[in-house]
Amino acid sequence: GGLKRLDIGEVLYLSQHKDSRLIALDDALTQLEQAAPRKARIVELRYFGGLSVEETAAVLKVSVETVTRDWRLARGWLLTEVGKTSR
Repeated sequence: GGLKRLDIGEVLYLSQHKDSRLIALDDALTQLEQAAPRKARIVELRYFGGLSVEETAAVLKVSVETVTRDWRLARGWLLTEVGKTSR
């Protein structure tokens, strides 16, 4: 599969340096959910749920094009928001 084995040094590094980015991501997702609930749901289904664009469209009962557009916009917005806190 697509799994990658991490050594303990990598795990420790990630746990120490990702905390602020994870908090920023959670905050950004909360803001996105308030501003654009469907986009937030698409992020949940695609990123955390591992669903394809087609599966996400079926769950939300919207077109594949809508999911593709919202996914692209949500990702860009989240990257911008999380990037603000890591500067």
